[in-house]
Amino acid sequence: MSKLKLLDQARRKVVVLDGGMGTGIQQVPLTLDDFDGLEGCNEILVATRPKVIADIHGAFFAAGCDVVETNTFGANGVVLAEYGIAHRTEELNRIAAKLARDVADEYSTPAQPRFVLGSVGPGTRLPSLGHISFDDLELAFRSQFAGLLAGGVDAVCIETCQDILQTKAAFFAARAAFKSAGFSVPIFLSVTIETTGAMLLGSDVQTALAALRPLKPDVLGMNCGTGPAEMIQHVSHLSRFGGEHIFTMPNAGLPVNRDGMLTYDLTPDEFADIVSRFVTEHGVGIVGGCCGTTPEHLRALANKVESLTPRHRVAYDEPEVSSLYATVALHQDPAPLIVGERANANGSRKFKERLLDEDFDGMLEIAQEQESGGAHVLDVSVAYVDRNEGVDMNRFVPMLAQSVRLPLMIDST
Repeated sequence: MSKLKLLDQARRKVVVLDGGMGTGIQQVPLTLDDFDGLEGCNEILVATRPKVIADIHGAFFAAGCDVVETNTFGANGVVLAEYGIAHRTEELNRIAAKLARDVADEYSTPAQPRFVLGSVGPGTRLPSLGHISFDDLELAFRSQFAGLLAGGVDAVCIETCQDILQTKAAFFAARAAFKSAGFSVPIFLSVTIETTGAMLLGSDVQTALAALRPLKPDVLGMNCGTGPAEMIQHVSHLSRFGGEHIFTMPNAGLPVNRDGMLTYDLTPDEFADIVSRFVTEHGVGIVGGCCGTTPEHLRALANKVESLTPRHRVAYDEPEVSSLYATVALHQDPAPLIVGERANANGSRKFKERLLDEDFDGMLEIAQEQESGGAHVLDVSVAYVDRNEGVDMNRFVPMLAQSVRLPLMIDST
């Protein structure tokens, strides 16, 4: 393992991540037996066909990449449970990390140390939609991080994030795993902005950054969703508000369905030309590729950025609060910041009566009236004598999160 830390290297040069692991796996003729009968479970290949995965890592290093991601995108307890192998979560992550670590060490030189980034995908259940509880999702991620740490990763990447609450669950799981292991590694957080201009659940990049910056991740970025050309506007905002280190991993263009197969049309040179502009125009210091990107794409990118210096940038940290859908600056111009206080059992008789009648739809109507009336933030209090405040809050807040754009100010006893 290189003694040089990954983030130290990112302060010295443009760091090049790898490309699409799934794209690489699709190029190899594999049978159902190679997947141990678990069709579609790419993560099992680190145990059944480790050389296939090692060769993909090696191809990206040979192309000039500084970092490869582990083959663990879906190796969390929720996804692996769908294949009946949740009990192997820590094991498969450890094997995958050690596999990548060995290849990285093989390719490392004093002039170009190589690194391993532990890949943590979003899973298949989103807490903001009620698919799974926050606590259960966090627990499902913990053993994944434990395995990645045991296998020797240099950093972890919580990537392709579609739901801010899912992102936070993974982040807190990482912190818990660090505490149990007795050491920590840098955390990359990467959201996916779709062609709609927002994450899957409707959060735009400004809202995502406002919600995630307070967690203080080491690196913030974007991956997947679109090709680099469609990312430019969002990269501009990332450049202004993303913190010291920012990264991008776009697809090789937008997907095109040809004969039932998704293909990506950007050539290596076209991909490298656009992504290198992220470096010179927006100060992105860590770049790579996602779906459809091959070692050839990354070779072109590595050659393109080898002599480049990221544009100097100053990261702003304006005081903001956010909901799932919108961001509100705490310094309003014109002032003041208006807090709506009618969704409060102690401040509104009408709200209290609806709470006592358990008319939660009626309570939601009051909250929506506050939004239409011009409030910037919504105060929420369901504390009332002889009622279980925790139960009421846990029932009401998810309704607000999906139906009201205002950030919530939780007022609790």
